[in-house]
Amino acid sequence: MEMVTVGVVGAGSMGSGIANLAAMSGFHVILQDLEEKFLQSALGRIDSFLVKSVSKGKMTEAEKAEVMGRIQVTTQLEEMKRADIVIEAVIENMEVKKSVFARLDEIVPDHVILATNTSSMSITAIAEATKRPERVAGMHFFNPAQIMKLVEVVRGYKTSDETVEEIKAFSKRLNKEPVVVKKDTPGFIVNRIMVPQFIEAIRLLEEGVASAEDIDKAVTLGLNYPMGPFALQDYGGVDVGLHVMDYFYEEFKDSRFAAPLLIRQLVRAGRLGKKTGAGFYDYSK
Repeated sequence: MEMVTVGVVGAGSMGSGIANLAAMSGFHVILQDLEEKFLQSALGRIDSFLVKSVSKGKMTEAEKAEVMGRIQVTTQLEEMKRADIVIEAVIENMEVKKSVFARLDEIVPDHVILATNTSSMSITAIAEATKRPERVAGMHFFNPAQIMKLVEVVRGYKTSDETVEEIKAFSKRLNKEPVVVKKDTPGFIVNRIMVPQFIEAIRLLEEGVASAEDIDKAVTLGLNYPMGPFALQDYGGVDVGLHVMDYFYEEFKDSRFAAPLLIRQLVRAGRLGKKTGAGFYDYSK
């Protein structure tokens, strides 16, 4: 079945980015969140991204207006009944995600794919909240979704081959490069590799081996990464990083994934990264 309308549940940074991406790719988009203020903030972020695209000559004002015109916002989850695929991008909390998927399962037609943008959590567990686990899969975009090329297509235990192929084809229509994660494992591919790097960087800082600035410089210049581990954690949210570390440790019971005390102290102090003005770095100035 041809996909025409994309539903996105959750209008935060990732949800608004996915909605923006889908609209730029020619899809009609239904973007849902619990409150109107979240939706208006999302529309503001989308408009800001498109304004920059116009200023760089990547699109015209008329094309920008067309993209914005393809996005419908709503506080009613029932509006997802018109979507051909639904992508969930709510908070990284398993119980919240299960609740959303259980409701979506009742709302949308049986053939519709329900995808989750979770960065680490079990697709199998989320899928079991529905009566269509074969039509549930991970579709993990990276921030910012409009720019980052990768999409991790993650199989749950019961995800069908047909569902995986449809999501791969859909990803390519979004001008993304899909990779298939064949086993439902915490962190999939990228975070499974990246989170231990974050942990080791924090341990180096705790041990006084080098400053955060010099560790970031060493990684960006020595490994040719675009951002160092501390700048990246501040960008994504220090609290998000701690949550993922704790989830990994709970799933694997492996000390490799034990969160260092420093990151826990930062979260307790409210230093959650750029969004609060301070994390590993201080952005107040």
